[in-house]
Amino acid sequence: MPDVEPRAVRARIEPMVAESPLTGFRTLLYKETLRFWKVSFQTVAAPVLNALLFLLIFSHVLDRHVTVYGDVAYTSFLVPGLVMMSVLQNAFANSSSSLIQSKITGNIIFVLLPPLSYREFYAAYVIASTLRGLMVGAGVLAVSAAFVEVPMAHPLWVLGFAVLGGAILGSLGVIAGIWADKFDQLAAFQNFLIMPLTMLSGVFYSIHSLPQFWQDVSHFNPFFFMIDGFRYGFFGQSDTSPWLSLGVVGLCFVLLAALTLAMLARGYKLRS
Repeated sequence: MPDVEPRAVRARIEPMVAESPLTGFRTLLYKETLRFWKVSFQTVAAPVLNALLFLLIFSHVLDRHVTVYGDVAYTSFLVPGLVMMSVLQNAFANSSSSLIQSKITGNIIFVLLPPLSYREFYAAYVIASTLRGLMVGAGVLAVSAAFVEVPMAHPLWVLGFAVLGGAILGSLGVIAGIWADKFDQLAAFQNFLIMPLTMLSGVFYSIHSLPQFWQDVSHFNPFFFMIDGFRYGFFGQSDTSPWLSLGVVGLCFVLLAALTLAMLARGYKLRS
């Protein structure tokens, strides 16, 4: 018999190859999304509860003693900060924990073996991380809105800063997950970088209440611009220009994305 593939079989195979250029990306994105969604009580509901506890405690203690932006109640001011804090922390946690777990258990080999480009690898992890951050943030906002009046003056600014913030911390999580060799190193990254930058970014206060020196220092914190621009979308007021915040946040995303892609292209600590 001639060593020729039957036409019917060839006709079925060729369209499958031609029509599925992003199969690997979609599969990895689905895997990363399913990873956090299957334990959503831990990865979505628990962070929402934590943020609401912050809201309950700080609003009870400070609501009658602190005013911001002239006529904005402190509790209303606090909600956007807690929403953005939840987005950032959960976006970072999603990509970093996924990578470090895969490296420690050896499952990372199943992600590296398929014909998946480093750009698709990066996009899948960052999109899944941003999605988790947005889900947690939406949960915090929805529950808070039942108790606190939170206006939304510019919804597109809210959405834009939330997506950019999630993408930045998702990228940073990929970097941390690649760099760390054990959970202790990842915890140090979280405790000595992410948490301090978040807490000193104006989540719980307006930087105009600080001495001038600390106001100037706050402008070197990129998390401040993420939260301040996000808060502008709610109240139409902010501590600095929203366009400046957008420029700083956009630049941070470009730089972190470039760094992450360079690490993935080299296979740093992944293909060694």
